[in-house]
Amino acid sequence: MKARKIIVGYDRSCEARAAAAWALDEADRTGALVEFFYAYEWPTWVPAASTVPAPAVWPDGETDRAIKGSLREAVAQARETHPRVPTKVSIVHGSTALTLIERSAEAGLVVLGSRGHSAVAGVLGSVSVAVSAHAHCPVIVVRGETDRAAPVVVGVDDSPCAQLALNFALDQALERHVPVRIIHAWRPVTGIWEDSPLVTHTVTAEERRPFDEIVSAWRDKYPQVKITADAVVDHPAHALAVASATAQLVVVGSRGRGAFRGMVLGSVSQHLLRQSACTVAVVREVSAS
Repeated sequence: MKARKIIVGYDRSCEARAAAAWALDEADRTGALVEFFYAYEWPTWVPAASTVPAPAVWPDGETDRAIKGSLREAVAQARETHPRVPTKVSIVHGSTALTLIERSAEAGLVVLGSRGHSAVAGVLGSVSVAVSAHAHCPVIVVRGETDRAAPVVVGVDDSPCAQLALNFALDQALERHVPVRIIHAWRPVTGIWEDSPLVTHTVTAEERRPFDEIVSAWRDKYPQVKITADAVVDHPAHALAVASATAQLVVVGSRGRGAFRGMVLGSVSQHLLRQSACTVAVVREVSAS
């Protein structure tokens, strides 16, 4: 993969430290720069009457020094554990999610913890949900423990994003010298036909032929990577969540949706952000070189 900047959201939480470790390991393999990013999201109160003095604007000096100190500490630790990786610090006053989405256009990856806290109190998963839905590069949400020998799992369907996800997953597997497991899940029949004898709950050879052709093409492109392919009858989110128990990374595409609809749970990618047993990569776009 190309050595492009990796932005890691860093808010001093344990999850952010795990995200930083993942980003540094990735940068050590690819030669990318790691940017430790922090956003102040302080609430603003506007008085009802202009004659009423407004409260002081946060952050105060003590908090500001603490944030900058924690970021300097993170950079110092990175120099000890990953001396070859160049790093920088970025602090902004504004929305974490919106700023990360904007800056993702200049990055190769955005890496986030599975949860965290803003300067006040972040909503669980709100940043990862929003950024994964709208970023201009792949977004990594670090979850669980990493088994470096475990495979990379990727979910595919018939969408263009699935091809981007496949490419990303195979690049990751090639870098890590691990196999790839490709899963195509056909949603089960529900309703009045669910118990019909015509419903076999299996994928026929005819149904999976296009999938097999896609897998064959990718095997030709990546002969160094061992690839297995599973065609199952299951909800894609459930199939991938189950597969995540024995994977080090699950990769899925995201079609991207409107600013409000992108926050709604229910899609495969958003389900995995909460249920995956391992780190999740959501690929909607791949940044240009």
